[in-house]
Amino acid sequence: MKYFTLIIIFLSINFNQKTDKLNGRYNYLLEDYGLYVQKDKITFKDSVFIFDNKYMPKGKISYGNIILLENFINTDLIISIRKDQIQKDTIQFYIHNKNGGGNYLDISAGRGKLIRIK
Repeated sequence: MKYFTLIIIFLSINFNQKTDKLNGRYNYLLEDYGLYVQKDKITFKDSVFIFDNKYMPKGKISYGNIILLENFINTDLIISIRKDQIQKDTIQFYIHNKNGGGNYLDISAGRGKLIRIK
């Protein structure tokens, strides 16, 4: 009986935990001269993202203190998202250029928003 109770407690804890991964479908908007312009739709599933535009490549998501979207539009661009943003419906992100030299994550080349499609 003691083990049965422990199993039930363990399972209920696991089901109540929220995931820290991006999942779902989003519109992505890029900032251009202070205005946000909608570009495309993007689908996230665990560690991969796919654009609705079939000519865009698939990308890889790296989870850590900051979430990185690699291979965004082209191989030189990386998107960074703060980890506390992923539970929100509107996610702020920053664009970084790998060819920027030095620690390219310290320098932002642009920014945008991901807006969840419900």
